[in-house]
Amino acid sequence: MIKPGGTIGVLGGGQLGRMLAAAASRLGLSVHIFAPQADCIARALAAHNTVANYDDLDAVKTFAAACDVVTYEFENVPAATAASAANNSQLAPCALALEVAQDRLVEKTFLSETAGVAVVPFADIKSGDDIKAAGDNFGYPLILKTRRFGYDGKGQVRVNSQAEIAQALSALSGDIIAEGFAPFKREVSVVAARAGDQSFAAYPLIENDHRNHILHTSVCPADSDNGKAIEMAKSIMDALGYVGVMATEFFEMEDGSLIVNEIAPRVHNSGHLTQNAGCTDQFEQHIRAICGWPLGRTAPLYRVQMTNLIGEDVLDIETLASQPGMHIHLYGKASVKPGRKMGHVNRQLCVLPARESLI
Repeated sequence: MIKPGGTIGVLGGGQLGRMLAAAASRLGLSVHIFAPQADCIARALAAHNTVANYDDLDAVKTFAAACDVVTYEFENVPAATAASAANNSQLAPCALALEVAQDRLVEKTFLSETAGVAVVPFADIKSGDDIKAAGDNFGYPLILKTRRFGYDGKGQVRVNSQAEIAQALSALSGDIIAEGFAPFKREVSVVAARAGDQSFAAYPLIENDHRNHILHTSVCPADSDNGKAIEMAKSIMDALGYVGVMATEFFEMEDGSLIVNEIAPRVHNSGHLTQNAGCTDQFEQHIRAICGWPLGRTAPLYRVQMTNLIGEDVLDIETLASQPGMHIHLYGKASVKPGRKMGHVNRQLCVLPARESLI
């Protein structure tokens, strides 16, 4: 157990690192941020900061050695950086979680073959002929995605017929995966924590609405839940030997079956609503898990809707602040840009009946 006074190292200095630092501070722990940007928004809440590139392994070694445990706020931490951190401190979540989440082909293979959960049909793509074969096998439309570095809809193209293959292939670069199209009725996620002693705690199912491929709103608890999503999330986390908070995103089909879309080995946008749900929020839960503390209560007292503030949405704070049950979380970003996440608001919708933590 890392006791109060210990130091948590965070690779990355964005809003998730900032909110992790706030949670750690409440527990009497210090945070050391490692990020290439001297003006990263997490710096203001951190006790220590290292400004260096992620491939500066000497800097990573010095940083990790000064921390009791190292974690990360985004999943594209270079493998060599993660390895250096793990060699000089504890690393949680583990490097395997990064390896799986960074490559969509590796991820889909791990989820289906190792964790044993349902995913969309998929295929490695090397040429236009491979796309034609995938179309023959899966049907159209197909979704072509870059295997690495895609997010918020970037790095993916929909292919509706063979006639669109050449154009779609030219729009993407690097290694590519083809995925069968999932005609889902809604998108849901599970945010859960697993500790080093294998204890597990999940928040209720979260229902998500995306606009322009960016998460717009999340509501928890979701309108309905058959309980299978939490079981599937736990299976994945157990297969990874995971420590920390992780999000698992699902497509729910018309028949109620669930398909895992992807995992995020970190605190997650859809989990921001836990900050005002009347239970242990996801950021404190992550700190508890990686520090060897008992996991906190995940049963919410309130049903909460989270709405992302994208771009100029943040300029309407006065109106938002006047609404009952509204809680505002701004990230301290200096400039407003289209498509940029500037903050989020959590609105408490109603009081929930008493319930036990979902463990």
